[in-house]
Amino acid sequence: MKAQNSKYIILLCLCLFVNISAFSQKKSISITIDDVPNTRKYQKENFEPTLLNVLDSLKIPFTIFINEAKIFNNEFKKENKELLELWIQNQNSIVGNHSYSHVRYSAVGYDKFVQDIEEGEKLTKEYASNYNKEVKYFRFPFNDMGADSSQHVEIRAYLKSKDYVIAPFTVESSDWMFNYVYLHYLNNGKIDKAAAIGEQYVEKTLELLSFYESMANSIYKRPVKHIYLCHDNAINTDYIGEIITRVEKENYEIVSFEESLTDTIYAQEDIYYKKWGISWLYRWMETQDERIKWMKQEPNLSEINQLYKEIVENN
Repeated sequence: MKAQNSKYIILLCLCLFVNISAFSQKKSISITIDDVPNTRKYQKENFEPTLLNVLDSLKIPFTIFINEAKIFNNEFKKENKELLELWIQNQNSIVGNHSYSHVRYSAVGYDKFVQDIEEGEKLTKEYASNYNKEVKYFRFPFNDMGADSSQHVEIRAYLKSKDYVIAPFTVESSDWMFNYVYLHYLNNGKIDKAAAIGEQYVEKTLELLSFYESMANSIYKRPVKHIYLCHDNAINTDYIGEIITRVEKENYEIVSFEESLTDTIYAQEDIYYKKWGISWLYRWMETQDERIKWMKQEPNLSEINQLYKEIVENN
């Protein structure tokens, strides 16, 4: 009887240990923002850094990936430089390079792409050094790392030689497409339709996060430290606060990009050698069949995709 009781006690302790371990692996996500600074939006909003103000109010860490060409796309170069400096000096920001003009690597080739990388770090590094910050992360425009393995290997070697770390992501929700439709409705005075698109963006973002969380749990048997990719645009200015609130209600902690990168999953080799900008959760998969299996299960974005196509065609 004593031996049997001892077995029950051991089993109970094991169950408690498993439950405590699972509970202790808290879910987390970091926020990364591409195509900073949005200077056209800045001009239209009377030179108010509205998205930056929202992020400040949320008191969360975030990482920005900068396209310096945006500084020079209108006559307000002085104001645009001031906006860039505001983003960089912010105490909650980590700073990264996103190339100068957001060119697609597989289209322009190695030499032109390297030139664009180096052109895109001049002001950024100058301002960052003024605030004791480094610029050590690089995110590929379109997350296009090359058309084939040769291009992938060549550009990775260059970035390594320059001490750049390639910036991954695990979750994105096509915010650029939602934003295009959102602005179309706002610009045409269709406020209710714009609001509906904003709410749809929030819901789809949460659905996609849940999907990628389930995928990661299935593959790695634990929560992973997710990285969310979005952009400096109007829909995030108006809805990123709601997304953060909802994400936190789902028991996620908003952490820094550097904290996310401490997860051992990011030490895995990226073995996807095509140009498409898919999640790193797919890039680490050993076969295309496995990728396709999971991609078929993704939440459906066909409704917003169809709206986007119709608006583009009509314009």
